[in-house]
Amino acid sequence: MAARPPQSTAMPHTDRSLRPVKLSPEWAPASWRARPPAQMPVYPDAVELAAALSELHALPPLVTSWEILALKQRLAEAQEGRRFLLQGGDCAESFGECSSEVISNRLKVLLQMSLVLVHGLRLPVVRVGRFAGQYAKPRSADTETIDGVTLPSYRGDIINGAAFTPEARTPDPRRMIKAHARSAMTMNFVRALIDGGFADLHHPEYWDLGWVRHSPLADEYQRMVAGIGDAVRFMETLSGSEVYNLNRVDFYTSHEALLLPYEEAQTRQVPRQWGWFNLSTHLPWIGMRTAALDGAHVEYFRGIRNPIAVKVGPSVATDQLLRLVDLLNPDDEPGRLTFIHRMGAASVAAKLPPLLDAVRREGRRVLWVCDPMHGNTESVASGYKTRRFSNIRSELEQAFELHAAAGTRLGGVHLELTGEDVTECLGGARQLTEADLARAYRSTVDPRLNYEQALEIAMLIVRKQSQLNAPA
Repeated sequence: MAARPPQSTAMPHTDRSLRPVKLSPEWAPASWRARPPAQMPVYPDAVELAAALSELHALPPLVTSWEILALKQRLAEAQEGRRFLLQGGDCAESFGECSSEVISNRLKVLLQMSLVLVHGLRLPVVRVGRFAGQYAKPRSADTETIDGVTLPSYRGDIINGAAFTPEARTPDPRRMIKAHARSAMTMNFVRALIDGGFADLHHPEYWDLGWVRHSPLADEYQRMVAGIGDAVRFMETLSGSEVYNLNRVDFYTSHEALLLPYEEAQTRQVPRQWGWFNLSTHLPWIGMRTAALDGAHVEYFRGIRNPIAVKVGPSVATDQLLRLVDLLNPDDEPGRLTFIHRMGAASVAAKLPPLLDAVRREGRRVLWVCDPMHGNTESVASGYKTRRFSNIRSELEQAFELHAAAGTRLGGVHLELTGEDVTECLGGARQLTEADLARAYRSTVDPRLNYEQALEIAMLIVRKQSQLNAPA
């Protein structure tokens, strides 16, 4: 095993006295256990938990270190404005939806969005699926009460079941083994599709979703597809041979690394590389509820070599954000750290600029990504939790403008979406109303963009970036 190069633990800033950070040179995958945990389930049987973790530790990894390092390089290029990150998928995967149709439809949506972005932005797109491991969800309360009965909250299929029964809601460590298996199935199918030519630019018709043939956006999308097809054929005519590397794409996975015992069991050292890799996913992230500076999740994340991301909400202060930078990327490594801001359409103009200015003044390498979903969640009179497309659009447009004004760069977007014909977010191309929500609301946790709404977001990004790039 190659030795790890020395890593600085000193604060590189002149105002270090204002942001004291204590970094221990010692780190191991289990170091987080000495820190205050958050959003962790209580397993009733410690022996059964230990047995499940031992089995999980012996199972093969889901991704490889060279894939992780390749993604880190691409994210470094996105930091420099040479790529754009598209990260999307389900709010929370379920075991019951680990099927070929659901997975392929999810992949189709991301491929179509990336095609729109490549065509319009004239940049390579880094495609990162929010799946193959997105089985855990944070909750605002540990318990839920219905008709006078109180049970543990549903925390995702990796922990417990959604049914409101004592049996389903009791945390079960064997679910981690099931989550690993379904993540492996998902990754295997995605890789097989891509390697088999599913993403071939010569045949974008493979990506069509039958239920949206008559979408209001279909004609505009098909014009883009035809334009790209013509360009490909023109290049091949000039060269007299087929253009290579158009029949496959690089695709990566991500999930919120919420359940630390699961993440620890998949954290490994590998030959000819220094340090530790989380081999359950390429890009793990920390959510707002688990980003405490002295917490277990930050401690775990600071020691792995994966590129990592942190969700940044309206309550985050500049001092807290800069201390996170120092803890999670003390050596200012390119491609290492992504901040995903999710402020809400009503708050982004006031809350985001001070954070952008603080990081820019420090000169630190950060990839800024906009999540226009999580800050715009609301409940309507019918009881459904939803998001208005107008608010999602507003936050995204404001984010582009605020970055341009701050002299920083919005390098990506993070979306909860699906390839299924759902009606969970209001508005969009078909102007879904509250009455439409009951027709096809399938999410067990958060509302997702359907195909049309997701494609509309991709077109919005292109139009907004073109406006900002246009000469004054």
